[in-house]
Amino acid sequence: MTLFAEKVISFNKSLNFSGILPSGISIMNPFHENSEVFLLIAEFYRKYYSDTRPRHMILGINPGRFGAGVTGIPFTDTVRLKEKCGLEIHGFKTYETSSVFIYEMIERYGGPEKFYSDFFISAVSPLGFTKTGINGKEKNFNYYDSKEMIHAISSFAIESILKQLEFGINRDICFCLGTGKNMKFLSDLNSKYSFFERIEPLEHPRFIMQYRSRQKDRYIDEYIKKLSSVKAID
Repeated sequence: MTLFAEKVISFNKSLNFSGILPSGISIMNPFHENSEVFLLIAEFYRKYYSDTRPRHMILGINPGRFGAGVTGIPFTDTVRLKEKCGLEIHGFKTYETSSVFIYEMIERYGGPEKFYSDFFISAVSPLGFTKTGINGKEKNFNYYDSKEMIHAISSFAIESILKQLEFGINRDICFCLGTGKNMKFLSDLNSKYSFFERIEPLEHPRFIMQYRSRQKDRYIDEYIKKLSSVKAID
């Protein structure tokens, strides 16, 4: 039987967006843009997912420039990658507030080994997007930031989720990071394609760290409570 890790690695290796993006939008594909990234993600997934254990899925929005857009690992910047996972990508140092929150939550859950044995984190769009701002600098662009983008990535999102379900994903419940637009889009897709029996929303880490940082511990408690609830179901 193919190990969970090998399925993820193969999926990432084949990730390619062939649609047409709105003018001014570019795609980030770290698996094709940096050969070291692919070696890194292979090491990461073989470290935590070299088994056939089923896992529950957590879906974010899409990779950002300072997290998975660089490392290829959802909600994992280079600092957390080195400090919490013992892995390193040379030539890059990134800091992402969402990664700070997620790894504090992971530590509270029991650490990376325990957390990743129970959960697989991905995104509605497993590849991220950028847009050049007025000042000429690139900034993150979420798939739901325009109707044109939603239309452009819908088929890609559906196909990606279906492929990832084959990894060995428990389909009773999926956790959605983002209680607003991401939850709505994913729920609409789920109503049509029945990926999961139920989708449970969690406030997005970036929103928490940007607007509710003083309540961070409360949100971590909420994450732990909801994520731990699936253990009673297994």
